[in-house]
Amino acid sequence: MPVGLSIAARGAVQGVGFRPFVFGLATELGLRGYVRNSAQGAEIEIEGDEARIEEFLRRLSAELPCPAHLTGLETVAQPPRGLGHFEILHSEESGPKLAVMLPDIATCPRCLAEMRDPEDRRYRYPFINCTHCGPRYSILRGLPYDRPKTTMAGFAMCPACRREYGEPSDRRFHAQPIACPVCGPQIELWSPGGQVLARREEALSRAVEVLRGDGILALKGIGGFHLMVDARDEQAVRRLRERKRRYAKPLAVMAPSLEMARSLARISDSEARLLAGPEAPIVLVAAIPGSLAESVAPENPNLGLMLPYSPLHHLLLGEVGFPLVATSGNLSEEPICVDEREALARFADIADALLVHDRPIARPVDDSVVRVMTGRTVVLRRARGYAPLPIPLPGIPAGLLAAGGHMKNSVAVSLAGSAVVGQHVGDLDTAPSRVRMEEEARDVAALYDLEIEGVIHDLHPDYASTRFALSLGKPAQAIQHHVAHAFACLAENGIDEALAVVWDGTGYGTDGTIWGGEFFRVEGGSVERIGRLRRFLLPGGEAAVREGRRAALGLLREAYGPNWPAGFGEWAKGAFEPSALRSLRRLLATGSHCVTTSSMGRLFDGFAALGAGILESRFEGDAAMRFEHLARGDGAYPFPLKEAEGLWELDWAPALAALLDDRDAGVMSARFHAGLAEAIVAIAERTGLEAVALSGGCFQNRLLLESAWDRLEAAGFRPVGHQRIPPNDGGIAFGQLAAVAWE
Repeated sequence: MPVGLSIAARGAVQGVGFRPFVFGLATELGLRGYVRNSAQGAEIEIEGDEARIEEFLRRLSAELPCPAHLTGLETVAQPPRGLGHFEILHSEESGPKLAVMLPDIATCPRCLAEMRDPEDRRYRYPFINCTHCGPRYSILRGLPYDRPKTTMAGFAMCPACRREYGEPSDRRFHAQPIACPVCGPQIELWSPGGQVLARREEALSRAVEVLRGDGILALKGIGGFHLMVDARDEQAVRRLRERKRRYAKPLAVMAPSLEMARSLARISDSEARLLAGPEAPIVLVAAIPGSLAESVAPENPNLGLMLPYSPLHHLLLGEVGFPLVATSGNLSEEPICVDEREALARFADIADALLVHDRPIARPVDDSVVRVMTGRTVVLRRARGYAPLPIPLPGIPAGLLAAGGHMKNSVAVSLAGSAVVGQHVGDLDTAPSRVRMEEEARDVAALYDLEIEGVIHDLHPDYASTRFALSLGKPAQAIQHHVAHAFACLAENGIDEALAVVWDGTGYGTDGTIWGGEFFRVEGGSVERIGRLRRFLLPGGEAAVREGRRAALGLLREAYGPNWPAGFGEWAKGAFEPSALRSLRRLLATGSHCVTTSSMGRLFDGFAALGAGILESRFEGDAAMRFEHLARGDGAYPFPLKEAEGLWELDWAPALAALLDDRDAGVMSARFHAGLAEAIVAIAERTGLEAVALSGGCFQNRLLLESAWDRLEAAGFRPVGHQRIPPNDGGIAFGQLAAVAWE
């Protein structure tokens, strides 16, 4: 006897071939009904034999096509209504918008095979895609995910594409970005002045000539422009750095193939899977010395490596045949450029040619960055391939906007029971970055038709993100920076009780000082700060963030007063001009123009300056990274715990004294990291909590993270860290929502 069933599918079910999959499965089983997109996901009505419907439900989950995934499958039995053959209906747009917005997905093997087949009608077409790959978030203008609500709306399908789009047995059935050389986007090569130099295949060939001639190419990709140059050519890379004004920060490299990538770096199986996976992020791997120009990643043993992830990248890299620097198309610290006309102005003094196309980009989408640590994938920059997939957050109401922090900013909005974390925006030091942050906040909310009911922001009153949140005129709540870090880690791991160790560079504390080496007990309905790093002064305030030698002076003054041991006195004379040293010592003596801090990031800077002579950071985290890379040997410096002002205080002074007995910077680094890892275990033993959550930018340091992780496990604790949400300030917005949900 026939039965009927109404099914509401929630999750990543739009733009991934879900409806064609449902159609094929229902047709195979002889069931009647329909499937259609909705603002909440997908709706299925089905009628037929009860046993076949049970098989349909089982296979619906078991055989779900990648990258689709279900977060919910609600079924309601109903009397059969005499539905006809199974079909795909037009989308239903009513009701709250809960459908998952998919990230952009790397080109799948089947599309690559077609693109390389001379007999295929999409041979060498730079915009080939199907239901399993291609642009998604970067072209989306509204939900549900249908072609009229994407930037492909202006490209009318030719008869051949229309036939594929409407044929249920075709793998491009209802593929919204479907296109071909007849009806789809096209590429052109422009001069820096905007003159069209070549079109289509000739444009690609001449772009290859630019790169082979040591030129700089600006390439419009899926989510914005890349600036590209031969990664083997030292002079070419230096020229790009000068023009882009990015003088030391490592540059990402795109290799034509995984085989060539293995000639550039030591790549594990898990790292290889990440490189070749559908997210196709930049993966931090151990570089093979001498394989690339030294200026790609100066004084850094690691390499940010990725593989081509769009058809255009595959075609270009396949023709060039060597690795390219593929850095974001922007000036240092500005948002990436997405529009070719804007690119003419922004890259006039950078690029020698521009390879552009006419498919509009709805929003800039940067490349994600990941690293394998403790055997797990840790997302360090969450953008293409990952954002804006929602993250479960039980208890959170809909309609909240979290503005995040100031560095590595991302924003987040809440749906009922989940958080949608926007993509990486970046540091908010420039006006364009602040505008991009505001656009991203409004954009994510608008796609879900969310009416923002309240805002959450950092405790720091001068952060641009705080000012933006308060400007919206909604009920506002401030969450302390390190508390947000703690809750981001706990919520991501689904726990509500732990010792949270939060170490980073800067965060405004509730006592008006700068925090950054904090311990929190999260237990029984409360969050309590139970420990901190021993505090010290930073002379000159912000200048000490760039100059680790200033942090070193603050450490010396705190530990020894005005009379330092002779070895440190000699160091100071070599690190400063005499007049500058006298001036800074006066500041420290009076406390004038000094900031009180418990920052672990600044402790790293100070020890890097004293132990390895790394006096300044060329970019955020630079000194700590270089100090980490020096580590070799065993032993651990002492970091005893003592009580101060009702808190456990991690005392770095004995480690500073021990530094004088060592002469090798590598030994100093190894013992510094090991001592900090042992200190985490020591305070964990005083709390009695099983779980220890490790969060904050300092835990991007692989040596520190893995040293602490191993020691905690050996001592019987359960360490937890980040994977989907960055441990750095890119996770603050999610943590702000998590803190409110927890309350």
